[in-house]
Amino acid sequence: MGTEIVVVEDDEGVRDLVAYRLRTDGFDVTTYEDGRAAWEALVSRASPPDAVVTDVMLPGIDGLTLLRRIRGHDGLASVPVILLTSRGLESDVTEAFASGATDYLTKPFRPNELLARVRRVVG
Repeated sequence: MGTEIVVVEDDEGVRDLVAYRLRTDGFDVTTYEDGRAAWEALVSRASPPDAVVTDVMLPGIDGLTLLRRIRGHDGLASVPVILLTSRGLESDVTEAFASGATDYLTKPFRPNELLARVRRVVG
């Protein structure tokens, strides 16, 4: 099994675009459309994914809450988390990094830039 990226995005078009771009670069991608489903899946896994790319504004639980839960979970705390969101105010970015975000990318985004950021965090 290759490098696995979990993508959490409620917008189907964005979710499909991100998954497609990552898959064409050889990543294994698992997608979720809401934060609660992603969290339940993450904590029930036998092993953590290599990284998580998540929107901030999500149904169920929002991306910042998901990020904080990941950082607070022994088995997931070290998983890189990239926030991909339309929220680009300085206070949004500051809060994200204070909550433990590995990286932050605002929408609209360039798919190749996201790919470069994912490659960087998975080493």
